[in-house]
Amino acid sequence: MNKIRSTLILGSALLLGSVATTASAGEDLNCRLDYDLKGWSLVYKHTYGNGTVSCDNGQTMKVKLTAKAVGLTAGKWHIDNGNGRFTDVHKIEDVLGRYAQASANAGVVKSGEAQVLSKGPVSLALAGGGEGVNLGVDIGAFTIERR
Repeated sequence: MNKIRSTLILGSALLLGSVATTASAGEDLNCRLDYDLKGWSLVYKHTYGNGTVSCDNGQTMKVKLTAKAVGLTAGKWHIDNGNGRFTDVHKIEDVLGRYAQASANAGVVKSGEAQVLSKGPVSLALAGGGEGVNLGVDIGAFTIERR
């Protein structure tokens, strides 16, 4: 009886271990972020907006975007129809959270952004264009939350 119980426990542990390994070693998903942002800054930078994350497995998620930073910065702007690409995503929920952000920007009338953000192993490369006036250097956090 003890031999059967030991075999069942060992078999269960091996099965659970293989499921956990398969889930964590799953293939990367190709996910993108389509977004619109508005922001202002005067030493303190505040950016907010909405977007949609879409992955090549057909999953989508509506998200809320916020960024807060401090630095030598001033301006007001908006980014329309921006897009981003994520790396090292295994499930759509991996995109949620707080990303480290540092940026240098300058723009008058036509404004733009291009930056790479990171959150542990997940990275997000952003690119977008819009209008406004902005000048400065700042450091802070960019947050993606489920909407």
